[in-house]
Amino acid sequence: MEIDLLDFIEQCRDLAKQALGKHAGEPASGGFARWVHVVLHCFRLEEGHSYRETPNRLKYMTEICDVLGLDRENL
Repeated sequence: MEIDLLDFIEQCRDLAKQALGKHAGEPASGGFARWVHVVLHCFRLEEGHSYRETPNRLKYMTEICDVLGLDRENL
């Protein structure tokens, strides 16, 4: 079964927030909320690219940046 990448990101966001509970919004290393870190790792693994490639790929994915609350210019 193939899933749309945006739907995948939204599902990961919801699951990460649910799993982290009250700690979901707390910043982890790097200044992002913990749930954002979890979703970025899920995105990276789903797409099969390295951690260093993630910011470059996200620059061209405005809808995903919007879901994650990321500023494309400051990735």
